[in-house]
Order: sequence, then structure tokens, then C-alpha cells
Amino acid sequence: MHEPITKFMKVGLVHFMAYPETGKGIGVEEAIRKTLVDDYFEAIEITWIEDPQVRARVKKMLDSSHMTVAFGGQPMLLTTGRNINDLDEARRMDAVDHLKKGIDQAYEMGAVGFGFLSGRYEEVTKEESYQALVKSTKELCAYAAAKGDMKIALEVFDYDIDKRSLIGPVHLAKRFAEEIRKDHANFGLMVDLSHIPMIHETIEENLEPIKDYIIHAHMGNTVIKDPSYEAYGDMHPRFGFPNSENDVDELVEYLRKLLEIGFLNPERRPIVSFEVKPWGDEDPDIVVANAKRTLNLAWARV
Repeated sequence: MHEPITKFMKVGLVHFMAYPETGKGIGVEEAIRKTLVDDYFEAIEITWIEDPQVRARVKKMLDSSHMTVAFGGQPMLLTTGRNINDLDEARRMDAVDHLKKGIDQAYEMGAVGFGFLSGRYEEVTKEESYQALVKSTKELCAYAAAKGDMKIALEVFDYDIDKRSLIGPVHLAKRFAEEIRKDHANFGLMVDLSHIPMIHETIEENLEPIKDYIIHAHMGNTVIKDPSYEAYGDMHPRFGFPNSENDVDELVEYLRKLLEIGFLNPERRPIVSFEVKPWGDEDPDIVVANAKRTLNLAWARV
């Protein structure tokens, strides 16, 4: 592709994944500032910041950065064990209420989108879990719409390897998106290159059926060939990690498909973020630089 990538999308970074220490409240401001001064990025995905003083200072930095902000609610569920498709009604409501607090904070931070994921399920009660997820998602969409125009995106995860989320395989993702979108125009799906091999689908199989519902995308990698390998599962290692699934070639195919289905476009430049995480004692800055180099090489071939 001879035209600049900025014509078609806003390159972002899932910040709390690239700098995992910030998830423990360590070095949040310093790490976020590092991304905000890097003009490679037009978007940043942040998550819950508990300290109101830190949050206020981060908000001030975000406001002055000319960056698009998105909010990841996924850690609010994953780190607390909450499940918004829990069949226990009290626990389901607790998970939804917890995410509503995240939506409040996302609005406070000026976010344009809020991401979350479905929870675990049992095969024998899969339909009941699906209906619980529909109920929860509609509540979240209505809550967000009452406060502003922020988009709500369910991220598609693996269903049998690591997170074991209900959504899930593409046929179920499509059914779900169609059902929610009927009543809530602020809803869409978030896709992730790192999750596609984990769902046992090709890029074509994964993206084509849900092309009308994709509103956010991630770029990342995974190791799934053997459970004994380092970084096995949903660990989001750097591109080209040993025994991994994704590198330049796969990113080229992913971007080409996102362009073909009209997701990448000049009129409505979407956020497409790196979701990469240091493995072991790897330097986060080097892992982020790896991602930028990989995207540069891939875009030149799109």
C-alpha cells in the first residue's frame, strides 16, 4: 500500500497489556505519557484507574494529547472473576453493575468506545448462558446510550483454550451481534488477530460473516501449537515469538481483509490497536517497537 496507514485507520495501543505493571497501579502516569508522546499512535486503550488523583492527572494528559481514547472493561471482569452471563442472577447483576462503573469512568476519561467480553459457560446450559449475555449486553448498551454516544463492543475470544468465553465461534458472534444491533445501534464487535487461530478459524472465515458488525480491531499474536510451549494460550506475545501463529504474513492478510470488507476506510477511520504483552522479563518498550516494525512491514505489502 503506497498510501499512508493513517488514511485508513488510527493505530492504537492496548496500553494496560503492553505495560502490565500499570494494571497493579504501578507507574500508570509515566507509562501512559510514554505512549502519548509517541506520534506513531493516534489512539490509546486504557482501563480502570482506581486512584481518583491519578485518574485526574491522566485525564489532563489525554485531553492535551489529540489522541482518541478507548476503554477496556475486560480486566474488570477477568481480574475479579465476574461473569456477565452468569446463570446466578445476583452474580450476573453484580458483573453488569461493575461494568456500568467502568462505563462511567470511560465517559469521565473521554473514551469513544468501551470493550468487554463474554464469560465462561457450560455446554449443557449454553443457550441459557447466551440469553443471560443478551440481557446483560442490552442493559450495558442502554446505560451507555443514556449518558452519551460511546460505542459498546464485545470482544470475540476463544471458547475452548484459555478464556473459554461464550463468544466465541463466528456463527454465534454473528447471531449475537444481529440480535443486539436490532435494539441498540451503539453496539458492535471487536475482533483480534491473536484470537482468530484460537477460535480454529481462518481470517476469512472469522471476519467475512460479521463484517457488518465490526467496530474495533486488535492486532496481536498467540501460541497454541502445544501447551508445553512458552506463552501458550491468550498471552499476546510479541510478533514472531517462538512457535507462535502470527507475524508479518498473517498481519498482511488480516489488514487486507479488513480493507476488503470496508472496515478500514478514509471516511470513518477506525481504531486498530496492538495488543501485545512482554513475556517474562522482556522490555515493554522493545515489544511495542517490535509491533510497530511489524505493522510497517505489513502495510507496505497490503
